[in-house]
Amino acid sequence: MQMGVIYPQTELPSDPDTVRAYVRRVEDLGYRHLAIYDHVLGADPAVHAGWKGPYDVDTTFHEPLVFHGFVAAITKLELVTGIIVAPQRQTALLAKQATEVDILSRGRFRLGIGIGWNAVEYEALGQDFSTRGEREEEQVEVLRRLWTERSVTHDGKFDRITGAGLAPLPVQRPIPIWLGGVSPVAYRRMGRLADGWFPRVGLGPELDAARSTIAEAAAEAGRDPAAIGMEARVSLGASDAEDVIRSAEGWREAGATHLSVDTMGSGLTTLDAHLDALAKTAEALQLPGSA
Repeated sequence: MQMGVIYPQTELPSDPDTVRAYVRRVEDLGYRHLAIYDHVLGADPAVHAGWKGPYDVDTTFHEPLVFHGFVAAITKLELVTGIIVAPQRQTALLAKQATEVDILSRGRFRLGIGIGWNAVEYEALGQDFSTRGEREEEQVEVLRRLWTERSVTHDGKFDRITGAGLAPLPVQRPIPIWLGGVSPVAYRRMGRLADGWFPRVGLGPELDAARSTIAEAAAEAGRDPAAIGMEARVSLGASDAEDVIRSAEGWREAGATHLSVDTMGSGLTTLDAHLDALAKTAEALQLPGSA
Protein backbone atom coordinates (compact mmCIF):
# COMPACT_ATOMS: atom_id res chain seq x y z
CA MET A 1 0.00 0.00 0.00
CA GLN A 2 1.55 3.29 -1.12
CA MET A 3 1.61 6.04 1.51
CA GLY A 4 1.13 9.70 0.62
CA VAL A 5 -0.16 12.99 1.99
CA ILE A 6 -2.90 15.53 1.31
CA TYR A 7 -1.58 19.07 1.00
CA PRO A 8 -3.16 21.13 3.82
CA GLN A 9 -3.74 24.20 1.67
CA THR A 10 -6.59 25.60 3.75
CA GLU A 11 -4.25 25.93 6.76
CA LEU A 12 -0.92 27.02 5.27
CA PRO A 13 0.37 30.28 3.76
CA SER A 14 0.02 30.23 -0.04
CA ASP A 15 3.55 31.42 -0.93
CA PRO A 16 5.92 29.25 -3.00
CA ASP A 17 8.51 28.93 -0.22
CA THR A 18 5.93 27.20 1.99
CA VAL A 19 5.00 24.83 -0.84
CA ARG A 20 8.64 24.03 -1.52
CA ALA A 21 9.51 23.38 2.13
CA TYR A 22 6.47 21.17 2.65
CA VAL A 23 6.96 19.06 -0.47
CA ARG A 24 10.67 18.47 0.06
CA ARG A 25 10.17 17.43 3.68
CA VAL A 26 7.33 15.07 2.75
CA GLU A 27 9.53 13.37 0.17
CA ASP A 28 12.44 13.12 2.62
CA LEU A 29 10.15 11.39 5.14
CA GLY A 30 9.43 8.59 2.67
CA TYR A 31 5.92 9.43 1.53
CA ARG A 32 5.40 8.59 -2.13
CA HIS A 33 2.55 10.76 -3.40
CA LEU A 34 1.07 14.23 -2.92
CA ALA A 35 -2.66 14.88 -3.35
CA ILE A 36 -4.40 18.25 -3.48
CA TYR A 37 -8.07 19.26 -3.48
CA ASP A 38 -9.80 21.55 -5.99
CA HIS A 39 -12.02 24.59 -5.73
CA VAL A 40 -11.93 27.50 -8.17
CA LEU A 41 -14.28 29.79 -6.27
CA GLY A 42 -15.76 29.99 -2.80
CA ALA A 43 -19.25 31.20 -2.02
CA ASP A 44 -19.84 34.28 0.13
CA PRO A 45 -22.16 33.28 3.02
CA ALA A 46 -23.32 36.90 3.30
CA VAL A 47 -24.81 36.60 -0.18
CA HIS A 48 -25.90 32.95 -0.07
CA ALA A 49 -28.16 32.79 2.97
CA GLY A 50 -27.98 29.55 4.91
CA TRP A 51 -24.70 28.50 3.29
CA LYS A 52 -23.57 25.20 4.81
CA GLY A 53 -20.72 24.14 2.54
CA PRO A 54 -17.45 23.03 4.15
CA TYR A 55 -15.60 25.87 2.40
CA ASP A 56 -16.46 29.48 1.61
CA VAL A 57 -15.06 32.62 -0.03
CA ASP A 58 -12.33 32.95 2.62
CA THR A 59 -11.01 29.37 2.34
CA THR A 60 -7.66 29.23 0.55
CA PHE A 61 -7.21 26.91 -2.42
CA HIS A 62 -4.37 26.55 -4.92
CA GLU A 63 -5.29 25.72 -8.52
CA PRO A 64 -4.26 22.03 -8.54
CA LEU A 65 -2.85 21.69 -12.04
CA VAL A 66 -0.79 24.88 -11.87
CA PHE A 67 0.31 23.81 -8.38
CA HIS A 68 1.46 20.43 -9.66
CA GLY A 69 3.26 22.07 -12.58
CA PHE A 70 5.35 23.94 -10.01
CA VAL A 71 5.79 20.93 -7.75
CA ALA A 72 6.86 18.69 -10.64
CA ALA A 73 10.13 20.64 -10.85
CA ILE A 74 11.08 20.10 -7.20
CA THR A 75 10.03 16.55 -6.33
CA LYS A 76 9.90 12.95 -7.52
CA LEU A 77 6.63 12.30 -5.68
CA GLU A 78 3.65 11.02 -7.63
CA LEU A 79 1.26 13.94 -8.10
CA VAL A 80 -2.47 13.45 -7.58
CA THR A 81 -5.60 15.58 -7.86
CA GLY A 82 -8.11 14.37 -5.34
CA ILE A 83 -10.31 15.62 -6.95
CA ILE A 84 -10.65 18.05 -9.88
CA VAL A 85 -14.29 19.04 -10.39
CA ALA A 86 -14.22 18.05 -14.04
CA PRO A 87 -17.76 18.89 -15.28
CA GLN A 88 -17.34 22.56 -14.40
CA ARG A 89 -14.23 22.73 -16.62
CA GLN A 90 -13.73 22.64 -20.39
CA THR A 91 -12.81 19.05 -21.28
CA ALA A 92 -10.19 19.78 -23.95
CA LEU A 93 -8.48 22.37 -21.75
CA LEU A 94 -8.46 19.94 -18.81
CA ALA A 95 -6.88 17.33 -21.10
CA LYS A 96 -4.19 19.81 -22.15
CA GLN A 97 -3.41 20.92 -18.59
CA ALA A 98 -3.25 17.33 -17.33
CA THR A 99 -0.96 16.45 -20.22
CA GLU A 100 1.40 19.26 -19.23
CA VAL A 101 1.59 18.05 -15.63
CA ASP A 102 2.21 14.50 -16.83
CA ILE A 103 5.04 15.66 -19.08
CA LEU A 104 6.67 17.88 -16.47
CA SER A 105 6.46 15.13 -13.85
CA ARG A 106 7.81 12.49 -16.28
CA GLY A 107 4.62 10.44 -16.05
CA ARG A 108 4.14 10.64 -12.27
CA PHE A 109 0.57 11.95 -12.39
CA ARG A 110 -2.86 10.61 -11.50
CA LEU A 111 -5.90 12.68 -12.44
CA GLY A 112 -8.62 12.31 -9.85
CA ILE A 113 -11.93 13.81 -10.93
CA GLY A 114 -15.42 14.13 -9.49
CA ILE A 115 -18.67 15.99 -10.00
CA GLY A 116 -18.45 18.30 -6.97
CA TRP A 117 -21.20 19.76 -4.81
CA ASN A 118 -20.95 23.56 -5.18
CA ALA A 119 -23.67 24.94 -7.46
CA VAL A 120 -22.38 28.49 -6.94
CA GLU A 121 -19.07 27.51 -8.50
CA TYR A 122 -20.75 25.81 -11.46
CA GLU A 123 -22.79 28.93 -12.19
CA ALA A 124 -19.71 31.15 -12.14
CA LEU A 125 -17.89 28.82 -14.53
CA GLY A 126 -20.82 28.68 -16.94
CA GLN A 127 -21.69 25.01 -16.56
CA ASP A 128 -24.88 23.12 -15.75
CA PHE A 129 -24.90 21.73 -12.21
CA SER A 130 -27.85 19.39 -12.86
CA THR A 131 -26.15 17.34 -15.61
CA ARG A 132 -22.72 17.06 -14.01
CA GLY A 133 -22.76 13.28 -13.53
CA GLU A 134 -23.73 12.57 -17.12
CA ARG A 135 -21.15 15.07 -18.35
CA GLU A 136 -18.37 13.46 -16.32
CA GLU A 137 -19.00 10.11 -18.00
CA GLU A 138 -18.60 11.66 -21.44
CA GLN A 139 -15.52 13.55 -20.29
CA VAL A 140 -13.74 10.33 -19.29
CA GLU A 141 -14.10 9.02 -22.84
CA VAL A 142 -13.00 12.31 -24.41
CA LEU A 143 -10.01 12.73 -22.11
CA ARG A 144 -8.69 9.26 -22.87
CA ARG A 145 -9.09 9.75 -26.59
CA LEU A 146 -7.30 13.10 -26.50
CA TRP A 147 -4.41 11.51 -24.59
CA THR A 148 -3.97 8.59 -26.99
CA GLU A 149 -5.04 9.72 -30.48
CA ARG A 150 -3.33 12.19 -32.81
CA SER A 151 -6.64 13.52 -34.17
CA VAL A 152 -10.01 13.23 -32.45
CA THR A 153 -13.51 13.68 -33.80
CA HIS A 154 -16.23 13.51 -31.18
CA ASP A 155 -19.83 14.68 -31.39
CA GLY A 156 -21.39 14.17 -27.98
CA LYS A 157 -24.06 15.72 -25.82
CA PHE A 158 -21.62 18.01 -24.03
CA ASP A 159 -18.43 18.15 -26.12
CA ARG A 160 -17.78 18.49 -29.82
CA ILE A 161 -14.34 18.10 -31.37
CA THR A 162 -13.79 17.98 -35.12
CA GLY A 163 -10.46 16.62 -36.28
CA ALA A 164 -8.26 18.09 -33.54
CA GLY A 165 -5.69 16.79 -31.08
CA LEU A 166 -3.07 17.56 -28.47
CA ALA A 167 0.63 17.95 -29.18
CA PRO A 168 2.64 16.78 -27.44
CA LEU A 169 0.77 13.80 -26.07
CA PRO A 170 1.35 12.85 -22.42
CA VAL A 171 3.95 10.39 -21.19
CA GLN A 172 1.20 8.08 -19.93
CA ARG A 173 -1.22 7.17 -22.67
CA PRO A 174 -3.72 7.47 -21.18
CA ILE A 175 -3.16 9.27 -17.88
CA PRO A 176 -4.85 7.26 -15.09
CA ILE A 177 -8.29 8.59 -14.15
CA TRP A 178 -9.49 8.04 -10.59
CA LEU A 179 -13.02 8.96 -9.57
CA GLY A 180 -14.56 10.39 -6.42
CA GLY A 181 -18.15 10.19 -5.23
CA VAL A 182 -20.38 8.82 -2.49
CA SER A 183 -23.55 7.60 -4.20
CA PRO A 184 -24.52 4.23 -5.72
CA VAL A 185 -24.63 5.95 -9.13
CA ALA A 186 -21.08 7.20 -8.62
CA TYR A 187 -19.91 3.77 -7.49
CA ARG A 188 -21.33 2.14 -10.61
CA ARG A 189 -19.59 4.79 -12.71
CA MET A 190 -16.32 3.93 -10.98
CA GLY A 191 -16.79 0.25 -11.75
CA ARG A 192 -17.43 0.93 -15.42
CA LEU A 193 -14.86 3.63 -16.05
CA ALA A 194 -12.30 4.32 -13.33
CA ASP A 195 -8.70 3.24 -12.97
CA GLY A 196 -9.14 3.84 -9.25
CA TRP A 197 -11.41 5.52 -6.70
CA PHE A 198 -11.31 7.63 -3.53
CA PRO A 199 -13.60 6.29 -0.79
CA ARG A 200 -15.25 8.97 1.32
CA VAL A 201 -16.66 6.51 3.82
CA GLY A 202 -14.86 4.79 6.65
CA LEU A 203 -14.05 1.14 7.20
CA GLY A 204 -17.14 -0.95 7.77
CA PRO A 205 -20.49 -1.76 6.13
CA GLU A 206 -20.68 1.39 3.97
CA LEU A 207 -17.27 0.67 2.45
CA ASP A 208 -18.18 -2.99 1.92
CA ALA A 209 -21.36 -1.97 0.10
CA ALA A 210 -19.48 0.54 -2.05
CA ARG A 211 -16.83 -2.01 -3.01
CA SER A 212 -19.51 -4.55 -3.88
CA THR A 213 -21.33 -2.07 -6.14
CA ILE A 214 -18.07 -1.11 -7.87
CA ALA A 215 -17.07 -4.74 -8.38
CA GLU A 216 -20.48 -5.65 -9.77
CA ALA A 217 -20.46 -2.76 -12.25
CA ALA A 218 -16.90 -3.59 -13.29
CA ALA A 219 -17.76 -7.22 -13.95
CA GLU A 220 -20.82 -6.21 -15.97
CA ALA A 221 -18.56 -3.99 -18.08
CA GLY A 222 -16.09 -6.83 -18.66
CA ARG A 223 -13.47 -5.34 -16.38
CA ASP A 224 -11.43 -6.93 -13.59
CA PRO A 225 -12.56 -5.37 -10.28
CA ALA A 226 -9.19 -6.21 -8.75
CA ALA A 227 -7.47 -3.89 -11.24
CA ILE A 228 -9.30 -0.82 -9.86
CA GLY A 229 -7.13 1.00 -7.31
CA MET A 230 -8.44 2.44 -4.05
CA GLU A 231 -6.95 5.45 -2.25
CA ALA A 232 -8.18 5.91 1.30
CA ARG A 233 -7.22 8.62 3.75
CA VAL A 234 -6.50 8.78 7.44
CA SER A 235 -7.23 12.04 9.23
CA LEU A 236 -4.85 12.65 12.10
CA GLY A 237 -7.11 14.74 14.32
CA ALA A 238 -6.42 13.55 17.84
CA SER A 239 -5.07 10.20 16.61
CA ASP A 240 -1.97 8.79 18.25
CA ALA A 241 0.54 6.50 16.57
CA GLU A 242 -1.35 3.33 17.48
CA ASP A 243 -4.57 4.72 15.96
CA VAL A 244 -2.76 5.53 12.72
CA ILE A 245 -1.22 2.07 12.53
CA ARG A 246 -4.57 0.39 13.19
CA SER A 247 -6.26 2.53 10.54
CA ALA A 248 -3.54 1.82 7.98
CA GLU A 249 -3.73 -1.91 8.61
CA GLY A 250 -7.51 -1.81 8.36
CA TRP A 251 -7.36 -0.11 4.99
CA ARG A 252 -4.68 -2.52 3.78
CA GLU A 253 -6.88 -5.47 4.72
CA ALA A 254 -9.82 -3.80 2.95
CA GLY A 255 -7.83 -3.72 -0.29
CA ALA A 256 -6.57 -0.14 -0.41
CA THR A 257 -3.69 0.31 -2.82
CA HIS A 258 -2.93 3.85 -1.58
CA LEU A 259 -3.41 5.73 1.67
CA SER A 260 -3.07 9.50 2.20
CA VAL A 261 -2.43 11.16 5.54
CA ASP A 262 -4.58 14.27 6.08
CA THR A 263 -3.42 16.78 8.69
CA MET A 264 -6.14 19.36 8.00
CA GLY A 265 -8.60 19.92 10.80
CA SER A 266 -6.13 18.65 13.39
CA GLY A 267 -5.61 21.99 15.13
CA LEU A 268 -2.19 22.55 13.57
CA THR A 269 -1.46 26.22 12.96
CA THR A 270 2.01 26.33 11.34
CA LEU A 271 3.98 24.64 8.59
CA ASP A 272 6.32 23.11 11.16
CA ALA A 273 3.39 21.69 13.11
CA HIS A 274 1.98 19.95 10.03
CA LEU A 275 5.40 18.57 9.13
CA ASP A 276 6.10 17.40 12.68
CA ALA A 277 2.80 15.50 12.67
CA LEU A 278 3.72 13.87 9.36
CA ALA A 279 7.16 12.98 10.72
CA LYS A 280 5.62 11.21 13.74
CA THR A 281 3.21 9.40 11.46
CA ALA A 282 6.03 8.35 9.13
CA GLU A 283 7.92 6.98 12.11
CA ALA A 284 4.89 5.05 13.31
CA LEU A 285 4.41 3.58 9.84
CA GLN A 286 8.15 2.88 9.52
CA LEU A 287 8.50 4.77 6.26
CA PRO A 288 12.03 4.70 4.82
CA GLY A 289 12.84 8.37 5.55
CA SER A 290 11.57 8.41 9.11
CA ALA A 291 14.58 6.90 10.88
